[in-house]
Amino acid sequence: MQKLLLVINGPNLNLLGSREPQIYGSATLADVEALCRTAAGERGWACECRQSNHEGVLIDWIHEAGELLKAGRLAGVVLNAGAYTHTSIALHDAIKGTGVPLAEVHISDIHQREPFRHHSYLTPVASVVVMGKGVSGYADAIRALP
Repeated sequence: MQKLLLVINGPNLNLLGSREPQIYGSATLADVEALCRTAAGERGWACECRQSNHEGVLIDWIHEAGELLKAGRLAGVVLNAGAYTHTSIALHDAIKGTGVPLAEVHISDIHQREPFRHHSYLTPVASVVVMGKGVSGYADAIRALP
């Protein structure tokens, strides 16, 4: 059975391509998803991409990934939690509680941005962290997952 890579994008990532292109570039979310499917395919994985602006939905998807992991069907999770990176202890707890192998991705380098973006609640529970590489960082993250 082919394992599944789950790519989860959080709030405002549906605006890629039009939101602050000087920071995030001109690629759209559809472009990111195509890139992820290609990179996952190179590893022999199926890829499912999801986006939500709602924290609870993201947590539910992490819980779902945990169940897939228990069933031996999950390759890993790539998560760009957007601004929830800097605010969500609940996402941290969901990742820690499920034990999913997770790559934290940021299109920009959060340490070169506003001070409130410098702290990530996700980094301590992520297997891989990729930031500041633009959308190509998603492919790097997929390749770096265990």
